[in-house]
Amino acid sequence: MNASAKNARSIEWDDPVDAIEQMYELGWTDGLPVVPPTEERVGQFLEVGGRPANEVVGALPERRREITVGKIAANAVMAGCRPEYFRVVLAASEAMLDPVFNLVGPSSSLGGSAILIIVNGPVTRELNINSGNNLFGPGNRANATIGRAVRLILMNACAAIPGLFDRSVLGHPGKYSYCIAESEADTHWTPLHVERGFPPEQSAVTVFACDGPRQARTSGGPENILMTVADVAASLGTSLSTVGSTNDASAVVRQGELALVISGESSVWDGWSKSDVRRAVQGRMKRSVADLKRAAEIKGEVLPKDETTLLPLVADPEDIMVVFAGGAEKTMCAVIPSWGPKVSSTAVTKAVRPA
Repeated sequence: MNASAKNARSIEWDDPVDAIEQMYELGWTDGLPVVPPTEERVGQFLEVGGRPANEVVGALPERRREITVGKIAANAVMAGCRPEYFRVVLAASEAMLDPVFNLVGPSSSLGGSAILIIVNGPVTRELNINSGNNLFGPGNRANATIGRAVRLILMNACAAIPGLFDRSVLGHPGKYSYCIAESEADTHWTPLHVERGFPPEQSAVTVFACDGPRQARTSGGPENILMTVADVAASLGTSLSTVGSTNDASAVVRQGELALVISGESSVWDGWSKSDVRRAVQGRMKRSVADLKRAAEIKGEVLPKDETTLLPLVADPEDIMVVFAGGAEKTMCAVIPSWGPKVSSTAVTKAVRPA
């Protein structure tokens, strides 16, 4: 038997376990065992994708890399995907290779971001992509392997290899796999992909370079919940609270994006739209100039007026992506700051092509 993956190399093996060990020796894994990408298996994925292996999906000119459909298919196989998942992996790859996303930034930064994949539309139900309990946790093949496929593509096709171009100081577990679906059928809210310009019947994937999710335990009604969420989101130490050691006390902070995942009973939000949620959170996400000076984000002595001079951490409510997902038992939220400012990387949404 044989397998082929990055750079169209082929290897031979007599035993599947030997093949897995060879994948380790070749550096094709994320630290966990991978499925050998046999020519037959890769061919099945290409057939489902309906696109030729040599078609270029995108490029990283900074690394002199062209990412083809064939390379994406091989890594999807290695991640443990089923062939029917491949269309989602392709869409996620197209999104992260969009120049607006600026993949070279978050994939090489010291900040250690991962790429969150948010799936919307009919494909979430067709493939049973988890949008409920244990949303960011283990137990669902589609979520785990689609997210892992993107990480393997980053490593094997885009050269984002830890210690080489991936310079993460700490990293986070989402760098193994980071894929969720929105629970569209359980809420009156407009789905994320519709807000971003797609019809409801169109499946789509949004990619977002970001930190790991920070869980916010909340209670009470919407106003109480959003006050808690905004407080968590406005904490010092994220990319959103970083100014960059400026001398300008009137400087606007880096102005990135924020993903907010809200679970629980949809009825809690009767009378509220996603736009209402965004405005409420954005209006509360502020830090004083005094705090930013004490954190050394703004240089200079703390003046009395600094205590009451507040700076917004997100420039516009539209920079907050609101996703309804997770278990229905209790309202809990995940606050996920972007890796950096919008000028460095912006979330991108792409359609999932039909089979």
